[in-house]
Amino acid sequence: MSVNWTEIFIDTLKFLVGLFWGNSHVPSKFFFPIVGDLWMLLCLYWLISALKMKALKSRESFARRLSYVFPVAIGVFLIFNPRTHYSWLGIRFAPDTTALAVTGVVATAAGVAFAMWARYILGENWSGVVSIRQDHELIRIGPYRTMRHPIYTGMLLAFLGTALVVGEVRALLGLLIVTLGFYRKARQEEVFLSREFGVGFESHAKHTGMFLPKIFA
Repeated sequence: MSVNWTEIFIDTLKFLVGLFWGNSHVPSKFFFPIVGDLWMLLCLYWLISALKMKALKSRESFARRLSYVFPVAIGVFLIFNPRTHYSWLGIRFAPDTTALAVTGVVATAAGVAFAMWARYILGENWSGVVSIRQDHELIRIGPYRTMRHPIYTGMLLAFLGTALVVGEVRALLGLLIVTLGFYRKARQEEVFLSREFGVGFESHAKHTGMFLPKIFA
């Protein structure tokens, strides 16, 4: 007889919820701090890894930077700020159940881990803004073998997981806005990479997807 590890994991978390949260019927309120801690872990890793980067060669203008920073900020605000629970934004798109909340936590953890791995592989070539570094390398190993922007892939998965924990329309709207912001930034990054690496990047782009692996290379 096979063991259903998913059910065991969910039952264990249900037990912990009952142990520490009493008779609460609002799982999202219990699990939301957990996803918050996962995001804090990602931010801490980002701060530490940002201490070692290659010197800057060129970067985008401030106006272009705002074109993606602004929507991402709005999306994050909608997802994480409970004050945006207003009118139709506060409507739940799914029941507030432990199973859904656990799914959200697992997705958030997986997304954070994937983003951290992709960030590690990128190494000193990473930048918080669209730019090219001195001796910039076109990374094509690890997750970059199949997709061009795996950091955003991981973060979007984490945002999706967090949206499931929140469970309100505002979180889905925030996820959509963040996705559009990441898409905008990714397109601008590809313009810079195309100018820097020319045919090399064009070949890489033909065999990879932007946020997901390309099915037909």
